[in-house]
Amino acid sequence: MTTAHQNLLENMTFEQFDAWSKAEEKPVILIPLGSQEIQGPMVPMGDFMLTREVAAEVAKTSGAIAAPTLPFGYAEYFRTVPGGIAISADAFRTTLTDILDNFLDHGFTRIVILNGHSGNYPLVDQVIRSVRKKHDLLVPCINLWRSIPDALWTELHGDFGKKAFSHGGDPVTSVYMHYFPQLTHEDRAKLPDAPGKLAGLPVAGLAGVKFKDIEIGMPVNVDDRCPDGIVAGDPARSSADKGKKIAEHLVAFCTDFIAHFRESDPKVPAMTKTGK
Repeated sequence: MTTAHQNLLENMTFEQFDAWSKAEEKPVILIPLGSQEIQGPMVPMGDFMLTREVAAEVAKTSGAIAAPTLPFGYAEYFRTVPGGIAISADAFRTTLTDILDNFLDHGFTRIVILNGHSGNYPLVDQVIRSVRKKHDLLVPCINLWRSIPDALWTELHGDFGKKAFSHGGDPVTSVYMHYFPQLTHEDRAKLPDAPGKLAGLPVAGLAGVKFKDIEIGMPVNVDDRCPDGIVAGDPARSSADKGKKIAEHLVAFCTDFIAHFRESDPKVPAMTKTGK
């Protein structure tokens, strides 16, 4: 795939961007977020490339401008794998705040975050709450991989359905096969191994362990659960055709949301303070 689109800020001169911002009555800026992390043996670690491709298509169809994709995310549980680049929670919050402030300082009020790494969201939430408190402004965040409806999972995977949704499996693997088939390795597909253990208990996903079928939070690293990054699902079920349908859904969904958001008022009343 190529991302040489006119709707990418990184491809524009300052004069082109200035002209666009003045010509648009309600300009919309997209902030794409991703990560550099293990994604299993089938696909590359740089999943931020997928967010960049989706953001480029969304910008083109919606008339928005996509800022450069932040390639590093908060992915502490992947830090034990060589090649992953995880930034600290403080660094992520500060970087995202600075990115938003650069646009807010120039009067842009319609900013939409496209988040391609679910682990970023708890910190994104803190940042956009701070923006609301400071600027009385709503900055929405679309968590891309979690905006795929159950009906589409069933259409793509039949009875297996949403069980395909897993780190090391879909949607990332199929979307990689759609956008970057030359970088994928179908022959490396395999079922996930049995969960590893911590404190003598089976690891549950990347959030903790199971005790009497109840999840207990623990600081799990990915290689505690699975050394190859396949947490669950079945990457052998992934395909470029499935990735194309997922990407088409994401682009259409985000485009529809931006059309709605463009016509809404992102400003909210200032928070009233009570007390003596």
